[in-house]
Amino acid sequence: MDKPISVKQLARLPIYLKYLKNLKDEGVIQTSAPQIASANGFNEEQVRKDLQIVTSNSGKPKTGRLVQDLIDDLENYLGYRDSTSAVIVGVGHLGEAFMNFKGFEEFGLNILAGFDIDTKKIGNQINGKEIFPVEKIENLIPRLNVHIAILCTPTEVAQEVCDILIKSGVKAIWNFAPTILRVDENVIVENVNLASSLAILSHKLNAKLKED
Repeated sequence: MDKPISVKQLARLPIYLKYLKNLKDEGVIQTSAPQIASANGFNEEQVRKDLQIVTSNSGKPKTGRLVQDLIDDLENYLGYRDSTSAVIVGVGHLGEAFMNFKGFEEFGLNILAGFDIDTKKIGNQINGKEIFPVEKIENLIPRLNVHIAILCTPTEVAQEVCDILIKSGVKAIWNFAPTILRVDENVIVENVNLASSLAILSHKLNAKLKED
């Protein structure tokens, strides 16, 4: 049985992975929890506990852990070794940026296509990926065998599009529309509210300025 992991712990794992890959590129063979913690601004014990969840190999007191072993364990735990196909619905500024972003491949996410209602965009390609009309979702999603959708639509159509995606076989939605989606328990939704994130950032900045 997998060891339990919190959302905060899960969010730290990609940060460790990115750092370790940078070490590998620099020719570093071994590292340790204290080094990872110091480089990323985390608590040493925090990092050690996180690594215990994803790897069965314990670090050695003097030599630490092999960088490549940690990379392998993190990628396997996060599922990055199993390439997952996805589509983007809503190819506005944000959706277009996602279609151009090549970094998704590093995390095992392969964007296959985009969907939009804008006739000026339909038929065009972004980063080699074609944009189809939204009406084609029900036909193409099963054929592409896609289970993840990145939703970047306006709020007023988000739920309607969500329902179509689920009906078409999508099992997980990465939601960037500023609204809460209604789905059944068999569908996973990860909401990314940019307004809330900005509010938190602004609040922290305001508090910091008051301290100074």
